Amino acid sequence: MAALIGAAITSCNSNDDTGTQDIQIPGITIDNDLDCCSASEAMQVYSFLRTLKNIPELSTVVDGQYNVFAYTRSGGFHTGYNELFFVATKQKSGNYIKDFSLTPITPVMLMTQMGMKHSTPVSGGVSTFNEDYSAVKRGWVSFLMSSGDAGSWSLSYDVSVLGKTGGISNIDITVDDLASGQQWLKSFKVGDATYYLTLVDPTSWQTGTNTIQAYVSAKGSVGTEPYGLATERFTIDIDPRMPDMGNHSSPGNEALTLQADGSYQGTINLTMTGLWRIFLTVKDAQGNVVAGGDTDTSTLYWDVTI
Repeated sequence: MAALIGAAITSCNSNDDTGTQDIQIPGITIDNDLDCCSASEAMQVYSFLRTLKNIPELSTVVDGQYNVFAYTRSGGFHTGYNELFFVATKQKSGNYIKDFSLTPITPVMLMTQMGMKHSTPVSGGVSTFNEDYSAVKRGWVSFLMSSGDAGSWSLSYDVSVLGKTGGISNIDITVDDLASGQQWLKSFKVGDATYYLTLVDPTSWQTGTNTIQAYVSAKGSVGTEPYGLATERFTIDIDPRMPDMGNHSSPGNEALTLQADGSYQGTINLTMTGLWRIFLTVKDAQGNVVAGGDTDTSTLYWDVTI
């Protein structure tokens, strides 16, 4: 990515109140540009992006002036929850731009043998996710299945940068299977409605108490449109079990409840390393069980190996 790894090392002048900063970022020149970050902000963005991997096929140029770059943590995609990060830069200077926005990410799978298409759960849009990285936008996609003989995935989005519009359309991507012992996406039905339970990346979990976060998405009447967050309010009880260790459970777990940001959050306690099968009981706003609930027969669970 030329804007980030240019050979020249350029001193960056700040547009904040502290004056000139002794911060150097490869390929980026900051010169009191009010559309962009200060030198200290740019350094934070640059350092954060170095923890991610660019996906070139999802990058684009807008109005011949601005670059938009897409990243994931691994440089690829897998089934279940994936975070996507975006930055926009000016081509002339490499400066990061705060004033840009993306429409909801639109993934579509073409089912090869069936000749039909469907989408998958996505975030309600992309937004600034951390005040320290104000020029970085974040969204997520939860893929129902991997790429392969059964079907192939493509992805689209529209973007606006400083009032100029662009985007990508139906770019082919590859979605891999999660590793064995990891299963982060399950569905359930209530009447004719289909919902999806996406577990947010649990790879940082350790033995002991962990925060557990998830999203509930609803499939719309048009299957090729992204599955947005459900408008209904649920409560999700969890019962973690170890199938390889006599199916024992653990104490101190708290149900997932709806948060202001649209996610569901609770507490899970894992007493040892290994495979944990997290059985789910979904209750509606009145407390009625609408899905799951029986650990002997239920298929409504997430698998997490720590």
